[in-house]
Amino acid sequence: MPAIVALGAGRMGRGIAQVFAYAGHDVTVLDIKERSVSECAALFDSGRAEIADNLAFVAEAGVFDPNLIPGIVDHITFAGLADADKCLHSAELVFEGVPERMDAKRDAFEFICRHLPDDAIIASTTSTMLSDTLAEFVTNPARFLNAHWLNPAYLMPLVEVSPAAATDEAVTVKVMTLLEKVGKVPVRCKASPGYIVPRLQSLVMNEAVRLVDEGVASAEDVDKAVRVGLGLRFATMGPIEFIDWGGLDILYYASRYMVDATGSDRFASPDSVAEKMEAGEIGMRSGKGYYDFSRMDVDVYKRDMLARFVDQVRNLGLLKPPVV
Repeated sequence: MPAIVALGAGRMGRGIAQVFAYAGHDVTVLDIKERSVSECAALFDSGRAEIADNLAFVAEAGVFDPNLIPGIVDHITFAGLADADKCLHSAELVFEGVPERMDAKRDAFEFICRHLPDDAIIASTTSTMLSDTLAEFVTNPARFLNAHWLNPAYLMPLVEVSPAAATDEAVTVKVMTLLEKVGKVPVRCKASPGYIVPRLQSLVMNEAVRLVDEGVASAEDVDKAVRVGLGLRFATMGPIEFIDWGGLDILYYASRYMVDATGSDRFASPDSVAEKMEAGEIGMRSGKGYYDFSRMDVDVYKRDMLARFVDQVRNLGLLKPPVV
């Protein structure tokens, strides 16, 4: 197993450490701020307590035996600045999780690159900065990429992996494979502002606020509509799948109506929607949309999708038995 370091003793570093410890890996949470001995002790004690509390919460939900918690926590070591050289010298993979400031990132990378082996992999966890930009702070940038964990890291399965232009393909494959082995679901995306999830959710959150500001619905009803409508639907299928499932023509005409009705181009479809309409590629009904349905058993696909939908509704306690 690779020697793993989570750089930064905040929420992200602790969450990443918990994930790897839960999967049986030894991991070190490294804090490189200058602190007194008592400050370090307090920080590390709070970190261990937080991780133990998080594990207890998951165990109470029936996921695993709570008696295993001490053994999981034992996989995690906390280290401070005094032990940084020793810690990083033996590291094979470092997840950087310092605050989202460019100067903090630059200083952190300069520090760890002075101590890391030349072939050790470095992964940032930034949710905002581009991997191409951060790679400039790293010696041998071929070993660098971004791995954006969603909070809380110990619960959210998704990790958005964004290699920089200089990243060695073998590094990307190695990190994604490791993430899968510890139970995460990595997806790959190019260095682009907002990656995938932050870019999508920024649009949804802003539009939700507009609905409230315009008096269309209360905040409570908007959130309820998302939880048992939009969120439920997209927990079953992704938005691109949904376009093909219902038919791209629905999106095409609905978008045109929304632009006319609101006078806002923010509802306009991308050019590819019109191009597919012209080509007759409107989704599952035509055999091709953004997905190629000619390469799958559509009946099996539809049954699997609806089965997932039933499971989601049941898990929410909203699938009631019939009245006979």
